[in-house]
Amino acid sequence: MIHKNRGRKPAHALSKDTLQSIQQLMTSEPYRHCNDHHLAELLAEHEGISVSPSTIRRIRCQFNFPPKRKRRPPKAHRPRTRKPQAGMLVQIDASFHRWLEDTEPFALLAAIDDATGEIVSATFRPREDTEGYFLLLKQLIEQKGIPMSLYSDRHTIFRSPKEDALSVEEELAGETSPLSQFGAALQELGITHIKALTPQAKGRIERLFGTLQDRWVVELRLHSIHSIEEANRILPHLIEKHNRLFAVQPADPEHAYVPLSEGQDINMILCYREKRTIGPGETISYGGKTYKIAAKNDKLTIPVKTRVEIRETLNGERFIWYKGKKYPLEEVEKPNRQNPPQKEKASHARSPHKPAANHPWREYNKPSKRVPQRA
Repeated sequence: MIHKNRGRKPAHALSKDTLQSIQQLMTSEPYRHCNDHHLAELLAEHEGISVSPSTIRRIRCQFNFPPKRKRRPPKAHRPRTRKPQAGMLVQIDASFHRWLEDTEPFALLAAIDDATGEIVSATFRPREDTEGYFLLLKQLIEQKGIPMSLYSDRHTIFRSPKEDALSVEEELAGETSPLSQFGAALQELGITHIKALTPQAKGRIERLFGTLQDRWVVELRLHSIHSIEEANRILPHLIEKHNRLFAVQPADPEHAYVPLSEGQDINMILCYREKRTIGPGETISYGGKTYKIAAKNDKLTIPVKTRVEIRETLNGERFIWYKGKKYPLEEVEKPNRQNPPQKEKASHARSPHKPAANHPWREYNKPSKRVPQRA
């Protein structure tokens, strides 16, 4: 018996033109750098070709196109239970990578919520620096709120190199270890800072960067991005797409993010801090310049030799922080010194010194005129 459908092409089979298009696209830039799942997503989004990842893999095998990487067995690691609520723990780190094909490597700073796996903030920077993490945390607080705790590595951005330098006597005397600029901001915000000892301890964000290096390099090429500024402009779209595909629901729908309290100025918290001593005339020296307090309404008098804190915001504004209040500073112009004109010395040619004929130096080499004595 012969089935009636024998020799008939299935209705869901790919047409010859579609098969040829997929074959050409998967071997051309930038699609040849995609894995099967990512390629299926991009073909549907940019080329209007809707196929499954298994179809992509079957076409690869049919035409002997090697995959981006070989299938590797999963690594055995002890899983850590996610936090039940969003905002209880946020992991932050940076990935230095060649994100654009025609530029040098630069850094992606990102923060991921431990409970949901959601990217809560991210920014591209030329390098991993304190200002970048300030911007990352500011973006997180403005969009979500203040998290309960922050998980990072032991980079000197997050901890002072002198943190472990206190002796037992100093600890018993009540002295505390110094904080980094970022650590001081976390302390003022009330965020618990957890410092990981190994990369495996913060595996969630490490795996995130592996995914982003695999996907975002291709996405940035598809959008013809050629600079860090352009990459930051398209970043919200990339974050939204990633969260839609990979974020999960937390065990507890209530989140633990806390808004800024009334009176808190995020710009005065995420800033650079330095200690200075008030000099005569309520002036201070900072950055090679002299400043005075520009208080207009408050009749503020700070005693001389008082230790105060100078705070410089990310946009370059400088303030004195004294007793929980900020006071703007204005630069004191230094008077130009009028140096008296220096008299030019008359130059005259000096003739070489010639010793006299009877100079002792000349007598030294003369033969002796001593008369020999007769016996």
